[in-house]
Amino acid sequence: MTKTDQFHFLEVNGAFPGKVLFRPILMYFAANFIGKTYGEFASDYRVLVEANLRCMDEFGLDMLGLISDPYRETSAFGASIKFIPNGIPRCLNLIIHSMDDVKKLKNPDVYKKERTRDRIKAGELLSKKTQGNIPIIGWIEGPLAEACDLAGVENMMIQLMTDPGFSNLLMDKCVQTTKDFAKAQIDAGCEIIGMGDAVCSLIDADTYNFYVRDRHREIISYIHELGGKVKLHICGDTNHLLPSYAGRGIDFLDLDWQADISHARDILGESIILGGNINPVLIQDKSRDEVFSLSRVLMEKHRDERFILPAGCEITVLTPPENLRAMSHASVF
Repeated sequence: MTKTDQFHFLEVNGAFPGKVLFRPILMYFAANFIGKTYGEFASDYRVLVEANLRCMDEFGLDMLGLISDPYRETSAFGASIKFIPNGIPRCLNLIIHSMDDVKKLKNPDVYKKERTRDRIKAGELLSKKTQGNIPIIGWIEGPLAEACDLAGVENMMIQLMTDPGFSNLLMDKCVQTTKDFAKAQIDAGCEIIGMGDAVCSLIDADTYNFYVRDRHREIISYIHELGGKVKLHICGDTNHLLPSYAGRGIDFLDLDWQADISHARDILGESIILGGNINPVLIQDKSRDEVFSLSRVLMEKHRDERFILPAGCEITVLTPPENLRAMSHASVF
């Protein structure tokens, strides 16, 4: 299936003859699969590209991605990041503590900062190696997630409740860098931009609507203007947020295992492409045959809709490769 065929599937038919598209989120698993550490995967674009291509060949992936960790933009803003060989990178210092810090915060040049530039290079190299034959998904942090990375989750949650001025100004600056980084990745060859804003599952719908909903719409509209599509990833229990997603222009929506796909479809309609939603722990711990069955039941139920098959969230590093192959085999009918 060529990239053109895949986009025809996504935009028109809602079902490609004989197949549901298969695109799990692979990070630590992908690094480990090619004998590299997570630290190498997150810090060296060449490792990220190699891991994606190897996993594509081994597991029949229908899309590739640049997702690695949440601290690309955080590093560009000035935070220190430590790479852990067998663990996700760690942010060593919060750079936002007060309103004065927010006012002084400068939006970085994503082409000049090491970690954002590294992801841009990954997009360029992956695009070159695939020669336009498979869609590439770039990645950005959503405005609330990035604000939490800069100020700390606990502090940011308090600010949301007590200081709208602080919260709005910080998230406005995050939106600008999010848009800059999205454009750079589209220019590098990405057709889709994934936006991770998982912390939104921790807030109520009123808080999401007040602070985040319109910022998501602004980012999505901007990416559409650039010719890209958007995949929103908010893992966890998002049932309370589903009505707020309506009318945002989301192209793809990831749903975690706590959210029901049919319920989401009833709320959001037929135009959006839904993905999910098997619990990654089950994919890790169940037998190959059980994983195939779980995937097959999900695929059979939704294959005539606009649907792709990932897990509810990232495939864990301890997942047996044969279980991921079982998911891939289940996507073909």
